[in-house]
Amino acid sequence: MTSLVATNVGVPAPRSAERCPATGAVTAPPQAAPDAVDPGEAEQFLTQFYAETSPSGSIDYRMWQVRHEIDSTGSYTHTVDELTYGARVAWRNSARCIGRLYWNSLRLRDRRHVTAPADVAAECVEHLRDATRGGRIRSTITIFAQDRPDRPGPRIHNDQLVRYAGHRTTSGEIRGDSRYAGFTDRAVELGWQRPEPPGRFDVLPLLISDGGGEPEMFDVPADAVLEVPLIHPDHEWFAELRLRWHAVPAISNMPLVVGGVTYPAAPFNGWYLGTEIGARNLVDADRYNLLPAVADRLGLDTSSERTMWRDRALVEMVRAVQHSFDVAGVTMADHHSESQRFLTHLAREESAGRRCPADWSWIVPPVSGGLTPVYHRYYDEPDPSTRPAFLQPRSS
Repeated sequence: MTSLVATNVGVPAPRSAERCPATGAVTAPPQAAPDAVDPGEAEQFLTQFYAETSPSGSIDYRMWQVRHEIDSTGSYTHTVDELTYGARVAWRNSARCIGRLYWNSLRLRDRRHVTAPADVAAECVEHLRDATRGGRIRSTITIFAQDRPDRPGPRIHNDQLVRYAGHRTTSGEIRGDSRYAGFTDRAVELGWQRPEPPGRFDVLPLLISDGGGEPEMFDVPADAVLEVPLIHPDHEWFAELRLRWHAVPAISNMPLVVGGVTYPAAPFNGWYLGTEIGARNLVDADRYNLLPAVADRLGLDTSSERTMWRDRALVEMVRAVQHSFDVAGVTMADHHSESQRFLTHLAREESAGRRCPADWSWIVPPVSGGLTPVYHRYYDEPDPSTRPAFLQPRSS
C-alpha cells in the first residue's frame, strides 16, 4: 500500500537565481529566515494536491510561485482550493476520528484575513450558528490567519468552542464539568463573572490571544449554542436529573498544518457520536461522574462491581442521549452505524492506494466495543509526520 503523503520532491539545490517556467522571469531569492516555511513541505503538498484534484494551471508554475513567495517572505499563501483540500485531507489523516467517511464534504469558512481577538471571537460565534443549522449539523472549519515569520496568527485557548464550566465550591467539590475547573479559574482571573448561582452547564467564555499575547475573554451568546435536554425513552424520572448537552463539538485548539504552513486557529466540527456524551462526558470520573446517580434511580445493586451496575447504568445513559438528540431533531451518530461506515471509509482508502491510519483505542467505542466490527481488526499505525494534519495543541 502506498504512503498517504506523496514522495517528497525535496528542496531544490542551492542556486543564485531561479527562472519562472511560464514567463522566464528570473529572480534572486534572499536568505530565508530560520523559521520560514520549508519549500520541500510546500512542494510535497502541491504534488499531492495536483495528483488528487484537477486544478487549473501548471504545477511547475505554481511551485515556482510558492518558492518565490517563500524566498521573499518566509511563507506563502494557499489558494482557496488548496486550503479546502488541505483541511479535508487533514481530517482524512486524523487517526483518532471514526467519522472520516465524510472528509470530502468539509465546508471551509476562509477567514485568513482575521487576526484581532474580538474579530476571531465573533467569527467563532458565527461558525457555531452556521454549523448548527437548527440541528442539521454541517461539518465546518473556520481558518484564521496563518503563522508567519514576522507575525504569528491568533490562538484560541479553549479546546472546544463550547465547554461547560467547573465551579469549585466551598466544600471542595466541583459543580459542573470537573475537567474544566482550572480553565474556569483562569477565566475568572481574567474577569469572567460566574453565573449566580453557578450551574452545572454554564458555557465558558472564549479565551483568544493575538499571537503570543495575553488572552482576551469573550462570552458566547446563548442563541449561538443549541442545547438538547436529556430524557429517557422508558424512564420519566430521567428528566428530573435536569441534564443537557450542546449540539456541536467544535474543536478549537489544534493547529492545522498544510504544506508547511501552520494555521494555529482553525476550529472545526463534525457531529457527536452518542457514546462521546453518554459514555464519556457525563460519566467519566473526572467529568460529571453521573453513573452512581443513574444507578440509584434505576434501583441497581451497587454493593459490588460483580453486579455489573456500571454497565447497566452506562447503557441507559447512552440510550437517553441518543433518544434525546433524535427527539430534538439534532444530528447524532450511533456507534454501531458509524463503525460500519468507518469500514466503508477504510475500503475506499485502500482502493485509492492510500494508508488509513487509525488509533484503535479511539476508533473502538467506549461501550459494546466487541459488538462493533472495528474491534476485530488491526489498522495502519499513525505516522506523526503525516501531513496535512491537525496537530496536538501547544500548551497555552
